Amino acid sequence: MCHFFFFTVSPIMESSTPTLYSSASPLIYWEEHEDELSIEEMPSELEATLRYLSIMIYSIAFLLGTIGNGLVIWIAGFRMKRTVNTVWFLNLAIADFIFTFFLPLSIAYTALGFNWPFGTLLCKLNSTVAFLNLFASVFLLTIISADRCVSVVRPVWSQNHRTPRLASIIALFIWLASLFLCSPYLAFRDTIRDDETNVTHCYNNYAFSDNFNDMEVVALRSMRHQIMISVRFLFGFLLPFGLILVFYSLMALKLRRSHLAWSRRPFKVMASVVVAFFLCWFPYHILSVLEVIMHQWENKTLNIAVLIGSPLATSLAFFNSCLNPFLYVFLGRDFKESLRRSILSAFESAFSEEPGKTNDSRLKSRSLTDQEFQFT
Repeated sequence: MCHFFFFTVSPIMESSTPTLYSSASPLIYWEEHEDELSIEEMPSELEATLRYLSIMIYSIAFLLGTIGNGLVIWIAGFRMKRTVNTVWFLNLAIADFIFTFFLPLSIAYTALGFNWPFGTLLCKLNSTVAFLNLFASVFLLTIISADRCVSVVRPVWSQNHRTPRLASIIALFIWLASLFLCSPYLAFRDTIRDDETNVTHCYNNYAFSDNFNDMEVVALRSMRHQIMISVRFLFGFLLPFGLILVFYSLMALKLRRSHLAWSRRPFKVMASVVVAFFLCWFPYHILSVLEVIMHQWENKTLNIAVLIGSPLATSLAFFNSCLNPFLYVFLGRDFKESLRRSILSAFESAFSEEPGKTNDSRLKSRSLTDQEFQFT
Protein backbone atom coordinates (compact mmCIF):
# COMPACT_ATOMS: atom_id res chain seq x y z
CA MET A 1 0.00 0.00 0.00
CA CYS A 2 1.34 3.38 -0.93
CA HIS A 3 1.05 6.35 1.40
CA PHE A 4 1.35 9.70 -0.31
CA PHE A 5 1.96 12.98 1.39
CA PHE A 6 1.89 16.16 -0.65
CA PHE A 7 3.07 19.53 0.53
CA THR A 8 2.09 22.67 -1.29
CA VAL A 9 2.80 26.39 -1.03
CA SER A 10 -0.86 27.32 -1.36
CA PRO A 11 -2.55 28.48 1.86
CA ILE A 12 -5.96 27.17 0.76
CA MET A 13 -5.22 24.24 -1.56
CA GLU A 14 -6.89 21.02 -0.52
CA SER A 15 -3.89 19.06 0.68
CA SER A 16 -5.04 16.99 3.64
CA THR A 17 -1.60 17.03 5.20
CA PRO A 18 0.25 20.03 6.61
CA THR A 19 2.19 22.35 4.36
CA LEU A 20 5.89 21.71 4.86
CA TYR A 21 8.22 24.61 4.47
CA SER A 22 11.37 25.74 6.16
CA SER A 23 13.41 28.78 5.29
CA ALA A 24 16.52 26.68 5.78
CA SER A 25 15.54 23.78 3.59
CA PRO A 26 13.93 23.36 0.17
CA LEU A 27 10.25 22.74 -0.28
CA ILE A 28 9.83 19.02 -0.74
CA TYR A 29 7.30 16.33 -1.35
CA TRP A 30 7.80 12.66 -0.65
CA GLU A 31 6.37 9.27 -1.42
CA GLU A 32 6.50 6.49 1.12
CA HIS A 33 6.19 2.98 -0.27
CA GLU A 34 6.52 0.31 2.39
CA ASP A 35 9.96 0.99 3.87
CA GLU A 36 11.26 3.05 0.97
CA LEU A 37 11.30 6.83 1.01
CA SER A 38 12.15 8.83 -2.10
CA ILE A 39 12.56 12.61 -1.94
CA GLU A 40 12.35 15.10 -4.80
CA GLU A 41 13.56 18.60 -4.14
CA MET A 42 12.28 21.74 -5.71
CA PRO A 43 15.18 24.08 -6.54
CA SER A 44 15.53 26.66 -3.79
CA GLU A 45 15.54 29.49 -6.35
CA LEU A 46 12.18 28.36 -7.77
CA GLU A 47 10.78 27.87 -4.30
CA ALA A 48 11.80 31.39 -3.27
CA THR A 49 10.46 32.87 -6.51
CA LEU A 50 7.07 31.22 -6.06
CA ARG A 51 6.86 32.36 -2.46
CA TYR A 52 7.79 35.97 -3.21
CA LEU A 53 5.48 36.03 -6.23
CA SER A 54 2.60 34.79 -4.08
CA ILE A 55 3.29 37.42 -1.43
CA MET A 56 3.41 40.16 -4.06
CA ILE A 57 0.14 39.10 -5.73
CA TYR A 58 -1.63 38.64 -2.38
CA SER A 59 -0.50 42.11 -1.32
CA ILE A 60 -1.68 43.72 -4.55
CA ALA A 61 -5.01 41.90 -4.30
CA PHE A 62 -5.40 43.09 -0.70
CA LEU A 63 -4.67 46.75 -1.45
CA LEU A 64 -6.67 47.00 -4.67
CA GLY A 65 -9.43 44.70 -3.46
CA THR A 66 -10.19 46.43 -0.18
CA ILE A 67 -10.05 49.91 -1.73
CA GLY A 68 -11.88 49.05 -4.97
CA ASN A 69 -14.58 46.88 -3.43
CA GLY A 70 -14.93 49.33 -0.55
CA LEU A 71 -15.70 52.04 -3.10
CA VAL A 72 -18.25 49.83 -4.82
CA ILE A 73 -19.94 49.08 -1.49
CA TRP A 74 -20.05 52.77 -0.61
CA ILE A 75 -21.36 53.88 -4.01
CA ALA A 76 -23.77 51.02 -4.74
CA GLY A 77 -24.97 50.77 -1.16
CA PHE A 78 -25.19 54.40 -0.06
CA ARG A 79 -24.87 56.80 -3.00
CA MET A 80 -27.01 55.25 -5.72
CA LYS A 81 -30.70 54.52 -6.07
CA ARG A 82 -31.49 50.93 -5.13
CA THR A 83 -32.05 48.90 -8.29
CA VAL A 84 -31.70 45.24 -9.23
CA ASN A 85 -28.27 45.90 -10.71
CA THR A 86 -26.96 47.71 -7.63
CA VAL A 87 -28.17 44.81 -5.45
CA TRP A 88 -26.19 42.32 -7.57
CA PHE A 89 -23.01 44.40 -7.73
CA LEU A 90 -23.22 45.33 -4.05
CA ASN A 91 -23.33 41.68 -3.00
CA LEU A 92 -20.47 40.78 -5.35
CA ALA A 93 -18.40 43.58 -3.83
CA ILE A 94 -19.22 42.46 -0.27
CA ALA A 95 -18.07 38.90 -1.06
CA ASP A 96 -14.79 40.15 -2.53
CA PHE A 97 -14.24 42.72 0.23
CA ILE A 98 -14.63 40.16 3.03
CA PHE A 99 -12.15 37.88 1.32
CA THR A 100 -9.54 40.55 0.59
CA PHE A 101 -9.91 41.86 4.17
CA PHE A 102 -8.62 38.49 5.42
CA LEU A 103 -5.75 38.32 2.90
CA PRO A 104 -3.12 39.73 5.33
CA LEU A 105 -3.37 36.41 7.20
CA SER A 106 -2.35 34.50 4.05
CA ILE A 107 0.35 37.07 3.33
CA ALA A 108 1.82 36.65 6.80
CA TYR A 109 1.51 32.85 6.64
CA THR A 110 3.44 32.75 3.37
CA ALA A 111 6.03 35.31 4.49
CA LEU A 112 6.69 33.36 7.71
CA GLY A 113 7.57 30.22 5.79
CA PHE A 114 4.08 28.74 6.23
CA ASN A 115 4.17 29.08 9.98
CA TRP A 116 0.68 29.86 11.33
CA PRO A 117 0.88 31.97 14.51
CA PHE A 118 -2.76 33.09 14.58
CA GLY A 119 -4.42 30.14 16.30
CA THR A 120 -6.88 27.46 15.21
CA LEU A 121 -9.96 29.73 15.03
CA LEU A 122 -8.43 32.10 12.48
CA CYS A 123 -7.04 29.11 10.59
CA LYS A 124 -10.61 27.87 10.20
CA LEU A 125 -12.04 31.30 9.38
CA ASN A 126 -9.38 32.12 6.80
CA SER A 127 -10.17 29.13 4.59
CA THR A 128 -13.90 29.36 5.21
CA VAL A 129 -13.95 33.00 4.05
CA ALA A 130 -11.97 32.08 0.92
CA PHE A 131 -14.50 29.46 -0.16
CA LEU A 132 -17.44 31.60 0.96
CA ASN A 133 -16.16 34.14 -1.57
CA LEU A 134 -15.90 31.43 -4.24
CA PHE A 135 -19.43 30.08 -3.80
CA ALA A 136 -21.13 33.44 -3.23
CA SER A 137 -19.41 34.99 -6.26
CA VAL A 138 -20.14 32.17 -8.67
CA PHE A 139 -23.77 31.86 -7.51
CA LEU A 140 -24.25 35.61 -7.87
CA LEU A 141 -22.75 35.56 -11.36
CA THR A 142 -25.09 32.71 -12.30
CA ILE A 143 -28.15 34.57 -11.00
CA ILE A 144 -27.05 37.79 -12.71
CA SER A 145 -26.71 35.88 -15.98
CA ALA A 146 -30.19 34.42 -15.44
CA ASP A 147 -31.50 37.93 -14.77
CA ARG A 148 -29.94 39.19 -18.01
CA CYS A 149 -31.42 36.24 -19.89
CA VAL A 150 -34.94 36.79 -18.54
CA SER A 151 -34.73 40.49 -19.39
CA VAL A 152 -34.03 39.61 -23.02
CA VAL A 153 -36.12 36.47 -23.51
CA ARG A 154 -39.13 37.40 -21.35
CA PRO A 155 -39.14 41.23 -21.29
CA VAL A 156 -42.78 41.65 -20.27
CA TRP A 157 -42.46 39.37 -17.25
CA SER A 158 -39.19 41.08 -16.38
CA GLN A 159 -40.78 44.53 -16.51
CA ASN A 160 -43.47 43.54 -14.04
CA HIS A 161 -41.59 41.26 -11.63
CA ARG A 162 -37.93 42.29 -11.70
CA THR A 163 -37.65 44.30 -8.47
CA PRO A 164 -34.87 45.18 -6.00
CA ARG A 165 -36.82 43.42 -3.24
CA LEU A 166 -36.87 40.13 -5.16
CA ALA A 167 -33.17 40.54 -5.96
CA SER A 168 -32.38 41.08 -2.26
CA ILE A 169 -34.30 37.93 -1.27
CA ILE A 170 -32.45 35.89 -3.89
CA ALA A 171 -29.13 37.32 -2.70
CA LEU A 172 -29.96 36.29 0.88
CA PHE A 173 -30.58 32.69 -0.22
CA ILE A 174 -27.31 32.75 -2.15
CA TRP A 175 -25.42 33.74 1.00
CA LEU A 176 -27.15 30.99 3.01
CA ALA A 177 -26.32 28.37 0.36
CA SER A 178 -22.71 29.59 0.23
CA LEU A 179 -22.38 29.42 4.01
CA PHE A 180 -23.73 25.87 3.95
CA LEU A 181 -21.25 24.72 1.28
CA CYS A 182 -18.22 26.31 2.95
CA SER A 183 -19.17 25.28 6.52
CA PRO A 184 -17.21 21.97 6.39
CA TYR A 185 -13.99 24.00 6.38
CA LEU A 186 -14.89 25.27 9.84
CA ALA A 187 -14.80 21.65 10.98
CA PHE A 188 -11.95 20.23 8.93
CA ARG A 189 -9.44 23.08 9.04
CA ASP A 190 -6.98 22.57 11.90
CA THR A 191 -3.49 23.41 13.14
CA ILE A 192 -0.65 21.07 14.00
CA ARG A 193 2.68 21.82 15.62
CA ASP A 194 5.92 20.44 14.20
CA ASP A 195 8.25 20.39 17.19
CA GLU A 196 11.30 19.55 15.08
CA THR A 197 11.04 22.70 12.96
CA ASN A 198 9.14 24.74 15.57
CA VAL A 199 6.48 25.52 12.97
CA THR A 200 2.67 25.45 13.23
CA HIS A 201 0.82 24.34 10.09
CA CYS A 202 -2.73 25.28 9.08
CA TYR A 203 -4.13 22.33 7.12
CA ASN A 204 -7.22 20.24 6.32
CA ASN A 205 -7.63 17.58 9.01
CA TYR A 206 -10.27 15.52 7.21
CA ALA A 207 -9.99 12.57 9.60
CA PHE A 208 -9.93 14.70 12.78
CA SER A 209 -6.70 12.90 13.61
CA ASP A 210 -2.98 13.69 13.49
CA ASN A 211 -2.16 10.02 12.89
CA PHE A 212 -0.74 9.81 9.36
CA ASN A 213 0.23 6.12 9.57
CA ASP A 214 -3.02 4.31 10.46
CA MET A 215 -4.50 2.90 7.27
CA GLU A 216 -8.12 3.46 8.31
CA VAL A 217 -7.38 7.09 9.13
CA VAL A 218 -5.57 7.55 5.82
CA ALA A 219 -8.49 6.01 3.90
CA LEU A 220 -11.03 8.22 5.69
CA ARG A 221 -8.91 11.30 5.03
CA SER A 222 -8.61 10.43 1.35
CA MET A 223 -12.35 9.77 0.93
CA ARG A 224 -13.39 13.05 2.56
CA HIS A 225 -10.74 14.89 0.58
CA GLN A 226 -12.18 13.57 -2.68
CA ILE A 227 -15.74 14.45 -1.63
CA MET A 228 -14.77 18.01 -0.76
CA ILE A 229 -12.97 18.50 -4.07
CA SER A 230 -15.86 16.98 -6.02
CA VAL A 231 -18.50 19.14 -4.30
CA ARG A 232 -16.49 22.30 -4.82
CA PHE A 233 -15.73 21.52 -8.46
CA LEU A 234 -19.37 20.63 -9.18
CA PHE A 235 -21.10 23.51 -7.38
CA GLY A 236 -18.30 26.06 -7.55
CA PHE A 237 -17.43 25.67 -11.21
CA LEU A 238 -19.02 23.04 -13.48
CA LEU A 239 -22.76 23.59 -12.86
CA PRO A 240 -22.61 27.42 -12.64
CA PHE A 241 -20.42 27.64 -15.74
CA GLY A 242 -22.78 25.35 -17.66
CA LEU A 243 -25.83 27.37 -16.63
CA ILE A 244 -24.14 30.65 -17.55
CA LEU A 245 -23.30 29.28 -21.00
CA VAL A 246 -26.95 28.28 -21.44
CA PHE A 247 -28.21 31.72 -20.37
CA TYR A 248 -25.88 33.63 -22.68
CA SER A 249 -26.63 31.26 -25.55
CA LEU A 250 -30.36 31.90 -25.12
CA MET A 251 -29.71 35.65 -25.07
CA ALA A 252 -27.57 35.50 -28.19
CA LEU A 253 -30.21 33.42 -29.99
CA LYS A 254 -32.97 35.84 -29.02
CA LEU A 255 -30.99 38.90 -30.06
CA ARG A 256 -30.04 37.36 -33.39
CA ARG A 257 -33.56 36.23 -34.25
CA SER A 258 -35.16 39.51 -33.17
CA HIS A 259 -32.53 41.86 -34.64
CA LEU A 260 -32.67 43.87 -31.42
CA ALA A 261 -30.63 47.02 -30.95
CA TRP A 262 -29.84 46.05 -27.37
CA SER A 263 -27.64 48.21 -25.16
CA ARG A 264 -24.20 46.59 -25.23
CA ARG A 265 -22.84 48.31 -22.13
CA PRO A 266 -24.51 46.22 -19.36
CA PHE A 267 -23.99 43.03 -21.36
CA LYS A 268 -20.32 43.85 -21.90
CA VAL A 269 -19.71 44.68 -18.23
CA MET A 270 -21.37 41.53 -16.92
CA ALA A 271 -19.88 39.25 -19.56
CA SER A 272 -16.42 40.57 -18.72
CA VAL A 273 -16.94 39.93 -15.00
CA VAL A 274 -18.08 36.37 -15.72
CA VAL A 275 -15.18 35.65 -18.08
CA ALA A 276 -12.63 37.12 -15.64
CA PHE A 277 -14.00 35.01 -12.78
CA PHE A 278 -13.84 31.72 -14.64
CA LEU A 279 -10.45 32.42 -16.20
CA CYS A 280 -9.01 33.20 -12.75
CA TRP A 281 -10.56 30.21 -10.97
CA PHE A 282 -10.30 27.59 -13.74
CA PRO A 283 -6.61 26.70 -13.11
CA TYR A 284 -7.29 26.37 -9.38
CA HIS A 285 -10.14 23.91 -9.90
CA ILE A 286 -8.17 21.89 -12.43
CA LEU A 287 -5.17 21.62 -10.10
CA SER A 288 -7.44 20.61 -7.22
CA VAL A 289 -8.76 17.74 -9.34
CA LEU A 290 -5.24 16.83 -10.41
CA GLU A 291 -4.20 16.75 -6.75
CA VAL A 292 -6.83 14.08 -6.07
CA ILE A 293 -5.64 12.12 -9.11
CA MET A 294 -2.08 12.49 -7.91
CA HIS A 295 -2.92 10.66 -4.69
CA GLN A 296 -4.18 7.68 -6.71
CA TRP A 297 -1.68 7.63 -9.54
CA GLU A 298 2.05 7.83 -8.99
CA ASN A 299 3.47 10.16 -11.59
CA LYS A 300 6.41 12.42 -10.74
CA THR A 301 5.73 14.79 -13.64
CA LEU A 302 2.18 15.31 -12.44
CA ASN A 303 3.40 15.78 -8.87
CA ILE A 304 5.85 18.48 -9.87
CA ALA A 305 3.27 20.19 -12.10
CA VAL A 306 0.79 20.39 -9.21
CA LEU A 307 3.50 21.45 -6.77
CA ILE A 308 4.60 24.35 -8.97
CA GLY A 309 1.18 25.21 -10.35
CA SER A 310 -0.68 25.35 -7.03
CA PRO A 311 0.76 28.67 -5.78
CA LEU A 312 0.37 30.25 -9.21
CA ALA A 313 -3.26 29.09 -9.56
CA THR A 314 -4.10 30.21 -6.03
CA SER A 315 -2.54 33.62 -6.63
CA LEU A 316 -4.57 34.02 -9.82
CA ALA A 317 -7.78 33.04 -8.00
CA PHE A 318 -7.02 35.52 -5.21
CA PHE A 319 -6.32 38.26 -7.74
CA ASN A 320 -9.82 37.93 -9.18
CA SER A 321 -11.24 39.54 -6.02
CA CYS A 322 -9.76 42.92 -6.93
CA LEU A 323 -10.60 42.93 -10.67
CA ASN A 324 -14.32 43.70 -10.70
CA PRO A 325 -14.17 47.38 -9.65
CA PHE A 326 -11.73 48.08 -12.47
CA LEU A 327 -13.92 46.26 -14.98
CA TYR A 328 -16.92 48.33 -13.84
CA VAL A 329 -15.01 51.57 -14.37
CA PHE A 330 -13.19 50.78 -17.61
CA LEU A 331 -16.18 49.16 -19.30
CA GLY A 332 -18.79 51.60 -18.03
CA ARG A 333 -20.49 54.04 -20.36
CA ASP A 334 -18.36 57.01 -21.40
CA PHE A 335 -15.40 55.94 -19.25
CA LYS A 336 -13.10 58.85 -20.01
CA GLU A 337 -15.81 61.43 -19.59
CA SER A 338 -16.97 59.79 -16.37
CA LEU A 339 -13.48 59.89 -14.92
CA ARG A 340 -13.27 63.57 -15.73
CA ARG A 341 -16.34 64.13 -13.57
CA SER A 342 -15.83 61.63 -10.77
CA ILE A 343 -15.28 57.98 -9.90
CA LEU A 344 -18.86 57.98 -8.63
CA SER A 345 -20.29 58.68 -12.06
CA ALA A 346 -18.04 55.99 -13.57
CA PHE A 347 -19.53 53.37 -11.26
CA GLU A 348 -23.03 54.74 -11.81
CA SER A 349 -22.66 54.24 -15.55
CA ALA A 350 -21.63 50.62 -15.01
CA PHE A 351 -24.42 49.80 -12.54
CA SER A 352 -27.25 51.69 -14.22
CA GLU A 353 -30.20 49.79 -15.62
CA GLU A 354 -30.55 49.34 -19.36
CA PRO A 355 -32.77 51.80 -21.14
CA GLY A 356 -36.31 50.56 -20.88
CA LYS A 357 -35.54 48.38 -17.84
CA THR A 358 -36.89 50.58 -15.08
CA ASN A 359 -39.82 49.83 -12.85
CA ASP A 360 -41.67 52.99 -13.85
CA SER A 361 -45.41 52.55 -13.62
CA ARG A 362 -45.85 53.87 -17.14
CA LEU A 363 -43.78 51.01 -18.48
CA LYS A 364 -45.67 48.48 -16.42
CA SER A 365 -48.95 49.74 -17.79
CA ARG A 366 -47.97 49.27 -21.41
CA SER A 367 -49.94 46.64 -23.24
CA LEU A 368 -48.63 43.18 -23.96
CA THR A 369 -48.88 43.87 -27.66
CA ASP A 370 -46.65 46.93 -27.45
CA GLN A 371 -44.07 45.07 -25.34
CA GLU A 372 -43.94 42.09 -27.66
CA PHE A 373 -43.61 44.38 -30.66
CA GLN A 374 -40.57 46.02 -29.08
CA PHE A 375 -38.73 42.82 -28.10
CA THR A 376 -39.63 40.34 -30.82
